[in-house]
Amino acid sequence: SSSSSSSSSSSSSSAASEGEWEEKEVSVPKVPVGLVPVGPKPLPKVDGGGFGGRLLPGEGSAMAAFASEGKRIPRRGEIGLASEQIEKFENAGYVMSGNRHKRMNAVRMRKEGQVYSAEEQKALALFNYEEKARRENKILADFRDLVQQKAAQKSERMQQQKREKEQAED
Repeated sequence: SSSSSSSSSSSSSSAASEGEWEEKEVSVPKVPVGLVPVGPKPLPKVDGGGFGGRLLPGEGSAMAAFASEGKRIPRRGEIGLASEQIEKFENAGYVMSGNRHKRMNAVRMRKEGQVYSAEEQKALALFNYEEKARRENKILADFRDLVQQKAAQKSERMQQQKREKEQAED
């Protein structure tokens, strides 16, 4: 009997090494009830730094400032000049350094596109937020009206029943 127990223990150790499943306990952190998000998710926040990648720090916000004012975004070699001055130079026939090189022009167009699309996304997010708030306010106003109508109808029915009851007693 001792030989059979030693052979069964050796077979179980060899079976575990051959790839049998071993269940492990996994601890799942419990989230307190107050921290579990309830209800619809809030609208995404669109911050000033969301101009996409491959822009230098502050470059996107500086370009966005020009775009929001409706001014031309200055290119390389044009920093420090006003948009009107640059336009005068170009109308006089000067070719600004940023316009000569295809690669620099492509980079400028990509960066401007990133800034403009980020500005459009901000405007669209704001528009959607306002539209959603407007719809919700309309629904709430309609619901208030409905509740007031139902309450008035019920009050009227109760008064009618009270009058009928008083007439029946007389």
